[in-house]
Amino acid sequence: MNTPFDFPEGNGRLVYVRPVSVAELPEDVQSMARGLDHVYALHDADGERLALVRDRHLAFILARQNDLAPVNVH
Repeated sequence: MNTPFDFPEGNGRLVYVRPVSVAELPEDVQSMARGLDHVYALHDADGERLALVRDRHLAFILARQNDLAPVNVH
């Protein structure tokens, strides 16, 4: 869950943060979740998953550190 990601450049600076059930993720990713029921995903405007992180707070920090504007998706 600590794999670096090169965020794309461009005008689309908005990213969407939403909870994801660990059970919905591939098995290799589930093993990295270490007992969590859910993680938080960052998605671009096209719906592409950019990152998975442990909690919502970390998702917002990651987005802002990459000059992206995070918003919640329920």
